[in-house]
Amino acid sequence: MTLEIKDLCFSYDKHEVLKDLNLTITDGEVVSLLGRNGTGKTTLLRLIPSFLKPKSGTIKIDGIDVSQMSINQRASLIAYIPQISKSAFPYSVRTSILMGCSNKLSFFERPSSKDEEKVESVIEALGLSHIASKNMENISGGERQMVLIARALMQNAKLLILDEPTSFLDYSNQLMVLENVEKLAAKGYSCLYSTHNPELALMHSSKIIVMKDKNICFTGKPSELAKTDVLSSVYNRNISIMQTQKGNYICIAE
Repeated sequence: MTLEIKDLCFSYDKHEVLKDLNLTITDGEVVSLLGRNGTGKTTLLRLIPSFLKPKSGTIKIDGIDVSQMSINQRASLIAYIPQISKSAFPYSVRTSILMGCSNKLSFFERPSSKDEEKVESVIEALGLSHIASKNMENISGGERQMVLIARALMQNAKLLILDEPTSFLDYSNQLMVLENVEKLAAKGYSCLYSTHNPELALMHSSKIIVMKDKNICFTGKPSELAKTDVLSSVYNRNISIMQTQKGNYICIAE
């Protein structure tokens, strides 16, 4: 699976948000998106599955323009995972995950036995067996985020888009979510997520994208970003990036 974005432009009325943006993501990549508020991170994530329509430019998956696909075609290729949200109904974790296959069903069609078997497989793969029968309102924020990811996997989509998946989570749950994202990438999924935490991006990405002034100002590996002053320029602070003996990164702002 290859996502290719070329010359992408987008505006909210007369307010230009993205201009001539180019980006490529391939199989097995974990790509984090950094940038200040208002730089267009969420807009970019919402443009990819056609929740928003670009002013100009193209978004293609394996050479096919996403805008020309049906809703079901897009759902079979792209899974969009929002920030944590509360369920309107008291569904169990297992039922919530099963809802992820709805893109394949007609209005009156019920999930098949194979769908139910896949739910159990996804639950086991993501380590959710201990909460599978619990009500969605009775699990932690990190667990709820993992349920949203599990539900996305039911779509069989190979591109996972996560809008700030670690927002509102404590540090332990942030690590749990991103460690699972990395495991999915190792199985061939491509993952694109936005974050406000440079240290998490440095530790849990194979590629980092930094946005500034309506476009991408840096694309590269975490080790490459660590050698630049890009973060200092973007956040208008003197930011030093240090690597520990275990390979983790620490950002020090002055």
